Amino acid sequence: MTPRCVGPKCRWRWAAYLAVAALVLIAAGGNATARGGRSERPIEAIQSRSAGDPVMAIVSLLNQRITIYDSQGWILRAPVSSGTKGRETPAGIFSIIQKVAEHYSNIYDDAYMPHMQRITWSGIALHGGVLPGRPASHGCIRLPFDFAERLFDATRIGMRVIVAPTDVAPVEITHPLLFQPKPGAAVLAAARAAEAQEAVKKAVNVKLAAATASREAALATAPVRSAENLKLKAEAQLAAAETALGSAKSAEEKELAEGAKAQAVAKLAELQAQWEAARADLQQKRDIVASAREAAAAAEAARVEAAEAARQIARELQPVSVLISRKSQRLYVRQAFEPVFESPVTIAEPDRPIGTHVFTAVERTSDDANLRWSVVSLLGSKHATDGTVQPHGRARGSGGRDVEPVPTDLGNAKAALDRIAIPQEALDRIVAVAPRSSLIVTDEAPSSETGKGTEFVVLLSGEPQGGIKKRRRSPGSEFSRGLPFWRSPFGAPFPTW
Repeated sequence: MTPRCVGPKCRWRWAAYLAVAALVLIAAGGNATARGGRSERPIEAIQSRSAGDPVMAIVSLLNQRITIYDSQGWILRAPVSSGTKGRETPAGIFSIIQKVAEHYSNIYDDAYMPHMQRITWSGIALHGGVLPGRPASHGCIRLPFDFAERLFDATRIGMRVIVAPTDVAPVEITHPLLFQPKPGAAVLAAARAAEAQEAVKKAVNVKLAAATASREAALATAPVRSAENLKLKAEAQLAAAETALGSAKSAEEKELAEGAKAQAVAKLAELQAQWEAARADLQQKRDIVASAREAAAAAEAARVEAAEAARQIARELQPVSVLISRKSQRLYVRQAFEPVFESPVTIAEPDRPIGTHVFTAVERTSDDANLRWSVVSLLGSKHATDGTVQPHGRARGSGGRDVEPVPTDLGNAKAALDRIAIPQEALDRIVAVAPRSSLIVTDEAPSSETGKGTEFVVLLSGEPQGGIKKRRRSPGSEFSRGLPFWRSPFGAPFPTW
């Protein structure tokens, strides 16, 4: 058996291989065009308007195409190459959970995977790669190299990635169940932020006052020491005068000694007063220092508290994700890749399928008080884009590359929402509704891929999942690089790298 090649040498080997492969593909495309065949579909970008920030990506396994959407519609499209038979890219709902500009596989001969954007911790990702015009990966979604770089620079962590069996497009939707921001949430956040800024200013000013008081107290010690030294000298002079007076024999000597003693007593009294005044001034300044330090400590505690309150409000205003599962009859809430709470939920006719629908808050309305929502409904691969039934084993990517995505059926999406009743207690806790928040309604339960450092992951149970099942059997995913593993609360170990 040939040993697995790893390390920098293999990176050069893969770079050379990719260059040759690119030349081969270019030549093949040119030959196909010369013979009247169809070359690979190029990268497309919207030209009729300025593109906004990407909100979601939809990968069509049937059409082998990725489409990027902003709040107004599609902005970028490109061909892809998904997983081959037995290593299929799983259809479902994901999000970007990690981005690495330059990445090399840990198990596939140090394969170069530039501009990698991870969507599961077990090793499924978007990345640049060679596209032969058909499914060809081990489960990842290969993108054209230049498109992968362009997409990498545009996306952000947490962006929704929907891997759909067919090709569907989001449509705008309104429904009473779709969450809207709680009144005053933005005002409260602004107030907390202002309080935090004011607390910072106060803490800085009080610290400066404490430092000034400390310097003044330090300077006040010099007069005390000087007065104390002079007082000691005066005491010595008085003692000498008393000694001279005791040893005087003549009246003249006694008179002189008494005069010297009187002067020494007067001088000592003067210096005593100066010393006591200096000590009193020093004590006063030391009291000011102690008070200033207490005020500084209190101001710092207030600053920390205000900053934490502002951070908490900011966290609460981050997009929230809600998943309603018909299978578990529960509602789950996650925010900033962390679970918040879950609750029972009522679904009418619980034994009848409800489908899988992704509702996304795409942007605020013109009055900035409410949110605009869109919906994408996922259909299984047995449903063709023209509504006819196709064999479930149909080779993906075999046709329909130039067909426009089919808009989601609003009637089905609204019918799904109509069947759901969310407890008021749960509604009251869902307060952080902002653009990019989402509501997922599905027949499925949350995947075991949902865990630490992820958004909700939902896999369509009726679709091939070879590309993810194989990774589950072997904890060392192609992205692990031998780094430590953490254990998901759902039981499966995933690499942290």
